Amino acid sequence: MSELLRTPFGPKATADEVLSGVDLTGRRMLVTGGASGIGAETAAALARAGAEVTVAVRDPAAASALTDRARQEKWKGEVRVRRLDLADLATIRELTRAWHGPLHALVANAGVMALPGLVRSATGWEMHMATNYLGHFALATALLPALRQAGAARVVAVSSGAHRRHPFDFDDPHFEYTPYDPWTAYGRSKTANVLMATGIARHWAEDGITANALMPGWITSGLQRHLDLKTLQAMGAADENGDRIDQPHYKSLRQGAATSVLLAASPLVDGVSGRYFEDNQEAPVTADGTGDGVAAHALDPGDADRLWDLAHTALR
Repeated sequence: MSELLRTPFGPKATADEVLSGVDLTGRRMLVTGGASGIGAETAAALARAGAEVTVAVRDPAAASALTDRARQEKWKGEVRVRRLDLADLATIRELTRAWHGPLHALVANAGVMALPGLVRSATGWEMHMATNYLGHFALATALLPALRQAGAARVVAVSSGAHRRHPFDFDDPHFEYTPYDPWTAYGRSKTANVLMATGIARHWAEDGITANALMPGWITSGLQRHLDLKTLQAMGAADENGDRIDQPHYKSLRQGAATSVLLAASPLVDGVSGRYFEDNQEAPVTADGTGDGVAAHALDPGDADRLWDLAHTALR
C-alpha cells in the first residue's frame, strides 16, 4: 500500500489558510448546497481565491447572504447561483443543459441527514440515497463533457464517518424489505458517496479527472435540523435545556470547509485520486469500520463498479 499523503494543515486549519497563496483565477467550480453551512464557506473560500463559483441550491433566495458577502467584501472571484434539487432529476437536467464551458471542480456537498421517516423520491429511491448519492452521480455524469474540457478536473464527495458502520446494501438499498432506520439510511448514503469517488477515479481517469472523498469533521450546522433533543444530547451537542454545545473537537464552519477546498483546489493534491481524507490528511483504511479513517467497504472496487451500474440503470 502506498504511503498516506500528508499536508502541512492541521485539523483546525481554515479553508482560507489551506488556499493561502493559491490563485484560482480562471477556474470554474460548482458547489452543491452552497447557500449555508460548510457549503457556503467552501464556496466563499474558493471565490476569495479567485474562482468563478456556482452554488447550486434548492432555494436560490437562500444564497442571497452569500452573494451579498461576495459583493460587499469584493471577493476576487464571482459567485453565481443556480437552482438544483438533487432529488429532482428534472432540475439536474435544467442546470447541466445550461452549463457552457469547462468545469474545473465539482464539490458534491449538499445532503440530508437522519430523516425521521421513510421518504422516497420520484424515482422510488430512498431519500438519503436519492439526494446524497444518485443526484450527485447524475449531476457529475451530465457534466462530464465540462469536466473533460477543463483538462484536469476534480470531483469532491463530502461523506461522513457514519459510512464506517454501514456498508452499502445491494439487496435492499431502499428499505423495501427491512424496517427503515434513519442512521442506517444516512450511513449507507455516505458509503455510496465514497464509492462514487472510487468509481470516478476508476472510470474517468483517462479523461484527466480525479475524485476523492472526505469527512469534514464535527460541525454544528443546518444538516442536523432533523435530530431530536435526545440524539443531540447523546452526541454531546446539547445540554439538558436544549442549548447547543460545541465540544473541543468541534470545528467552525470555516474549519469544516478546509478539507473540501483542499481537495477541490490545492496543488498539494494534484493528480491524487480515489482516496479519502479527514482533517486535511489522507485517512488510513480501517478494516473493521471502527475508529477514524475510511472503511474498506467504501473503497471496494467491485462494489464501486456495482453501484456505478446500479445508478446508470436508474438514470436511463
